[in-house]
Amino acid sequence: AAAAGAEAAGAWGASELRGGGLRGSTLRLKGGDRKYFIAGNWKLNPSTLDEAKALAADVVKVSEGCKRDMDIAVCCPYPFLASVCEITKGSKVSVGAEDVFTEDKGAFTGGVSISQIKSVGCKYVVIGHSERRHGNIASESDATFNAKLRKVLDSGLEPILCVGETKDEYEANLNKAVCALQLSKGLAGVSKEEMKKVTIAYEPVWAIGTGLVATPEIAQDVHAYIRSWLAQMYDQETADSVRIQYGGSVAPNNVDTLMACPDIDGALVGGASLTAEKFGPIINFK
Repeated sequence: AAAAGAEAAGAWGASELRGGGLRGSTLRLKGGDRKYFIAGNWKLNPSTLDEAKALAADVVKVSEGCKRDMDIAVCCPYPFLASVCEITKGSKVSVGAEDVFTEDKGAFTGGVSISQIKSVGCKYVVIGHSERRHGNIASESDATFNAKLRKVLDSGLEPILCVGETKDEYEANLNKAVCALQLSKGLAGVSKEEMKKVTIAYEPVWAIGTGLVATPEIAQDVHAYIRSWLAQMYDQETADSVRIQYGGSVAPNNVDTLMACPDIDGALVGGASLTAEKFGPIINFK
Protein backbone atom coordinates (compact mmCIF):
# COMPACT_ATOMS: atom_id res chain seq x y z
CA ALA A 1 0.00 0.00 0.00
CA ALA A 2 2.83 2.36 0.89
CA ALA A 3 4.54 1.70 -2.44
CA ALA A 4 1.33 2.26 -4.36
CA GLY A 5 0.68 5.44 -2.40
CA ALA A 6 4.20 6.63 -3.02
CA GLU A 7 3.89 6.03 -6.76
CA ALA A 8 0.58 7.86 -6.93
CA ALA A 9 1.90 10.71 -4.83
CA GLY A 10 5.03 11.06 -6.93
CA ALA A 11 2.92 11.44 -10.06
CA TRP A 12 1.70 14.84 -8.99
CA GLY A 13 3.41 15.94 -5.78
CA ALA A 14 6.60 17.51 -7.09
CA SER A 15 5.13 19.14 -10.19
CA GLU A 16 2.20 20.64 -8.34
CA LEU A 17 4.04 21.93 -5.30
CA ARG A 18 7.55 22.70 -6.47
CA GLY A 19 7.36 25.81 -8.61
CA GLY A 20 7.61 29.43 -7.75
CA GLY A 21 6.72 28.99 -4.16
CA LEU A 22 7.64 31.96 -2.04
CA ARG A 23 6.29 32.09 1.49
CA GLY A 24 2.91 33.71 1.55
CA SER A 25 1.91 32.24 -1.78
CA THR A 26 -1.30 30.29 -2.29
CA LEU A 27 0.66 27.06 -2.00
CA ARG A 28 2.06 28.08 1.37
CA LEU A 29 -1.30 29.21 2.72
CA LYS A 30 -2.78 25.87 1.75
CA GLY A 31 -0.77 24.36 4.57
CA GLY A 32 -2.57 26.27 7.28
CA ASP A 33 -0.67 27.07 10.44
CA ARG A 34 2.73 25.46 9.88
CA LYS A 35 5.07 27.45 12.06
CA TYR A 36 8.71 27.32 11.15
CA PHE A 37 10.75 24.98 13.35
CA ILE A 38 14.53 25.23 13.51
CA ALA A 39 16.41 22.81 15.75
CA GLY A 40 20.11 22.52 16.42
CA ASN A 41 21.53 19.01 16.63
CA TRP A 42 24.74 19.21 18.68
CA LYS A 43 25.65 15.54 18.09
CA LEU A 44 28.75 14.57 20.14
CA ASN A 45 29.46 18.20 21.07
CA PRO A 46 30.62 20.18 22.96
CA SER A 47 33.33 18.60 25.11
CA THR A 48 32.28 19.78 28.58
CA LEU A 49 29.23 20.78 30.58
CA ASP A 50 30.55 24.31 31.00
CA GLU A 51 30.82 24.67 27.22
CA ALA A 52 27.30 23.30 26.79
CA LYS A 53 25.87 25.72 29.32
CA ALA A 54 27.63 28.64 27.66
CA LEU A 55 26.36 27.62 24.22
CA ALA A 56 22.80 27.22 25.52
CA ALA A 57 22.94 30.68 27.09
CA ASP A 58 24.24 32.14 23.83
CA VAL A 59 21.41 30.50 21.86
CA VAL A 60 18.84 31.91 24.28
CA LYS A 61 20.36 35.36 23.80
CA VAL A 62 20.27 35.29 20.00
CA SER A 63 16.73 33.87 20.06
CA GLU A 64 15.51 36.96 21.88
CA GLY A 65 15.92 38.97 18.70
CA CYS A 66 13.73 36.59 16.68
CA LYS A 67 10.57 38.46 15.71
CA ARG A 68 9.00 35.58 13.79
CA ASP A 69 6.46 33.31 15.52
CA MET A 70 8.38 30.05 15.24
CA ASP A 71 9.70 27.12 17.25
CA ILE A 72 13.38 26.87 18.18
CA ALA A 73 15.12 23.94 19.85
CA VAL A 74 18.54 22.57 20.67
CA CYS A 75 19.05 18.81 20.80
CA CYS A 76 22.05 17.89 22.92
CA PRO A 77 23.87 14.91 24.48
CA TYR A 78 22.27 13.21 27.47
CA PRO A 79 24.70 14.50 30.14
CA PHE A 80 23.83 18.10 29.25
CA LEU A 81 20.04 17.84 29.00
CA ALA A 82 19.10 18.81 32.56
CA SER A 83 21.41 21.83 32.63
CA VAL A 84 20.40 23.03 29.17
CA CYS A 85 16.71 22.65 30.07
CA GLU A 86 17.31 24.80 33.15
CA ILE A 87 19.12 27.50 31.18
CA THR A 88 16.47 27.66 28.43
CA LYS A 89 13.47 27.57 30.79
CA GLY A 90 11.11 30.46 30.10
CA SER A 91 12.85 31.36 26.84
CA LYS A 92 11.92 30.83 23.20
CA VAL A 93 14.23 27.79 23.09
CA SER A 94 13.04 24.25 23.79
CA VAL A 95 15.27 21.23 24.32
CA GLY A 96 15.40 17.83 22.66
CA ALA A 97 17.30 14.60 23.15
CA GLU A 98 19.29 13.13 20.26
CA ASP A 99 17.95 9.60 20.75
CA VAL A 100 16.04 7.37 23.19
CA PHE A 101 16.13 3.69 24.10
CA THR A 102 13.26 1.33 23.27
CA GLU A 103 12.74 0.09 26.85
CA ASP A 104 11.42 1.90 29.91
CA LYS A 105 13.75 0.42 32.55
CA GLY A 106 15.76 -2.65 33.42
CA ALA A 107 19.09 -4.31 32.68
CA PHE A 108 20.03 -2.19 29.66
CA THR A 109 23.44 -0.69 30.40
CA GLY A 110 23.88 2.61 28.62
CA GLY A 111 20.22 2.95 27.68
CA VAL A 112 18.28 6.15 28.39
CA SER A 113 14.51 5.87 28.69
CA ILE A 114 11.82 8.25 27.55
CA SER A 115 10.68 8.84 31.13
CA GLN A 116 14.21 9.92 32.07
CA ILE A 117 14.32 12.32 29.11
CA LYS A 118 10.90 13.72 29.90
CA SER A 119 11.69 14.15 33.59
CA VAL A 120 14.45 16.71 32.93
CA GLY A 121 12.20 18.91 30.81
CA CYS A 122 12.74 17.90 27.18
CA LYS A 123 10.08 18.49 24.54
CA TYR A 124 11.57 16.78 21.48
CA VAL A 125 13.47 13.60 20.60
CA VAL A 126 15.37 13.00 17.36
CA ILE A 127 14.59 9.58 15.85
CA GLY A 128 16.29 7.82 12.95
CA HIS A 129 19.19 10.17 12.26
CA SER A 130 21.38 8.84 9.46
CA GLU A 131 24.31 8.52 11.85
CA ARG A 132 22.27 5.89 13.65
CA ARG A 133 21.06 4.30 10.41
CA HIS A 134 24.36 3.94 8.61
CA GLY A 135 26.95 2.93 11.15
CA ASN A 136 28.57 6.15 12.37
CA ILE A 137 27.43 5.25 15.87
CA ALA A 138 24.93 2.44 15.26
CA SER A 139 23.21 0.53 12.44
CA GLU A 140 19.64 0.53 13.63
CA SER A 141 16.61 -0.61 11.67
CA ASP A 142 13.41 1.15 10.71
CA ALA A 143 11.61 -1.20 13.12
CA THR A 144 13.81 0.09 15.95
CA PHE A 145 13.13 3.68 14.95
CA ASN A 146 9.40 2.95 14.89
CA ALA A 147 9.59 1.49 18.41
CA LYS A 148 11.43 4.58 19.60
CA LEU A 149 8.95 6.89 17.91
CA ARG A 150 6.14 4.99 19.62
CA LYS A 151 7.78 5.57 23.00
CA VAL A 152 8.10 9.27 22.31
CA LEU A 153 4.48 9.71 21.23
CA ASP A 154 3.12 7.64 24.12
CA SER A 155 5.05 9.85 26.54
CA GLY A 156 3.52 13.05 25.17
CA LEU A 157 6.81 14.33 23.77
CA GLU A 158 7.33 15.16 20.09
CA PRO A 159 9.52 13.13 17.72
CA ILE A 160 11.61 14.49 14.88
CA LEU A 161 11.76 11.58 12.42
CA CYS A 162 14.73 11.77 10.06
CA VAL A 163 14.63 10.29 6.56
CA GLY A 164 16.95 10.56 3.59
CA GLU A 165 18.99 8.78 0.96
CA THR A 166 22.68 8.00 0.59
CA LYS A 167 24.80 9.38 -2.25
CA ASP A 168 24.52 6.11 -4.19
CA GLU A 169 20.74 6.10 -3.78
CA TYR A 170 20.54 9.72 -4.89
CA GLU A 171 22.63 9.05 -7.99
CA ALA A 172 20.37 6.09 -8.81
CA ASN A 173 17.35 8.43 -8.60
CA LEU A 174 16.00 6.50 -5.60
CA ASN A 175 15.72 9.42 -3.18
CA LYS A 176 11.92 9.50 -3.15
CA ALA A 177 11.57 5.73 -3.00
CA VAL A 178 13.98 5.59 -0.05
CA CYS A 179 12.08 8.33 1.79
CA ALA A 180 8.76 6.57 1.13
CA LEU A 181 10.08 3.29 2.54
CA GLN A 182 11.58 4.94 5.63
CA LEU A 183 8.37 6.87 6.24
CA SER A 184 6.20 3.78 5.78
CA LYS A 185 8.21 1.79 8.32
CA GLY A 186 9.01 4.61 10.72
CA LEU A 187 5.41 5.82 10.95
CA ALA A 188 3.81 2.35 11.12
CA GLY A 189 0.87 2.42 13.52
CA VAL A 190 0.92 6.21 13.91
CA SER A 191 -2.57 7.69 13.73
CA LYS A 192 -3.73 10.87 12.00
CA GLU A 193 -4.21 12.48 15.41
CA GLU A 194 -0.70 11.51 16.52
CA MET A 195 0.80 13.01 13.37
CA LYS A 196 0.06 16.44 14.85
CA LYS A 197 3.08 15.90 17.11
CA VAL A 198 5.43 14.49 14.47
CA THR A 199 8.03 16.53 12.61
CA ILE A 200 9.73 15.01 9.57
CA ALA A 201 13.34 15.97 8.81
CA TYR A 202 14.57 15.29 5.29
CA GLU A 203 18.33 14.85 5.52
CA PRO A 204 20.07 13.59 2.39
CA VAL A 205 22.96 11.60 3.83
CA TRP A 206 25.36 12.89 1.19
CA ALA A 207 24.82 16.45 2.44
CA ILE A 208 25.28 15.87 6.18
CA GLY A 209 28.53 17.34 7.43
CA THR A 210 30.06 17.27 3.96
CA GLY A 211 29.59 20.89 3.01
CA LEU A 212 27.41 19.71 0.12
CA VAL A 213 23.89 21.08 0.19
CA ALA A 214 20.87 19.98 -1.79
CA THR A 215 19.86 22.92 -3.95
CA PRO A 216 16.57 24.56 -2.96
CA GLU A 217 15.06 22.93 -6.06
CA ILE A 218 16.20 19.44 -5.02
CA ALA A 219 15.13 19.94 -1.40
CA GLN A 220 11.74 21.41 -2.33
CA ASP A 221 11.09 18.59 -4.79
CA VAL A 222 11.63 15.94 -2.10
CA HIS A 223 9.75 17.91 0.57
CA ALA A 224 6.78 18.25 -1.79
CA TYR A 225 6.97 14.53 -2.47
CA ILE A 226 6.97 13.73 1.26
CA ARG A 227 3.92 15.95 1.72
CA SER A 228 2.16 14.19 -1.15
CA TRP A 229 3.06 10.83 0.44
CA LEU A 230 1.45 11.99 3.69
CA ALA A 231 -1.67 12.98 1.77
CA GLN A 232 -1.88 9.50 0.26
CA MET A 233 -1.20 7.64 3.49
CA TYR A 234 -3.31 9.89 5.73
CA ASP A 235 -5.20 12.79 4.12
CA GLN A 236 -4.59 16.26 2.76
CA GLU A 237 -5.31 17.92 6.09
CA THR A 238 -2.55 15.89 7.74
CA ALA A 239 -0.17 16.53 4.86
CA ASP A 240 -0.80 20.26 5.08
CA SER A 241 -0.19 20.39 8.82
CA VAL A 242 2.96 18.27 9.28
CA ARG A 243 6.19 20.25 9.41
CA ILE A 244 9.05 19.03 7.23
CA GLN A 245 12.52 20.29 8.11
CA TYR A 246 15.54 20.22 5.83
CA GLY A 247 18.89 19.08 7.19
CA GLY A 248 22.28 18.82 5.54
CA SER A 249 24.99 21.49 5.88
CA VAL A 250 22.46 24.27 6.58
CA ALA A 251 24.40 27.51 7.13
CA PRO A 252 23.81 31.26 7.27
CA ASN A 253 24.70 31.59 3.58
CA ASN A 254 22.04 29.14 2.33
CA VAL A 255 19.23 29.23 4.89
CA ASP A 256 17.30 32.10 3.29
CA THR A 257 16.86 30.39 -0.07
CA LEU A 258 15.98 27.06 1.56
CA MET A 259 13.36 28.60 3.86
CA ALA A 260 11.76 30.42 0.91
CA CYS A 261 10.58 27.08 -0.49
CA PRO A 262 6.88 26.45 0.19
CA ASP A 263 7.27 22.94 1.61
CA ILE A 264 10.37 23.54 3.74
CA ASP A 265 9.16 24.39 7.22
CA GLY A 266 12.45 24.71 9.06
CA ALA A 267 15.81 23.06 9.49
CA LEU A 268 17.65 20.47 11.54
CA VAL A 269 21.05 22.12 11.85
CA GLY A 270 24.26 20.28 12.67
CA GLY A 271 27.66 21.98 12.77
CA ALA A 272 26.30 25.50 12.36
CA SER A 273 24.30 25.10 15.59
CA LEU A 274 27.50 24.86 17.66
CA THR A 275 28.15 28.62 17.68
CA ALA A 276 25.66 31.39 18.28
CA GLU A 277 27.44 33.39 15.56
CA LYS A 278 26.19 30.89 12.98
CA PHE A 279 22.99 29.62 14.62
CA GLY A 280 21.73 33.14 15.29
CA PRO A 281 21.50 34.13 11.60
CA ILE A 282 19.86 30.79 10.85
CA ILE A 283 17.02 31.23 13.33
CA ASN A 284 16.73 34.87 12.25
CA PHE A 285 16.65 34.05 8.53
CA LYS A 286 15.21 36.61 6.16
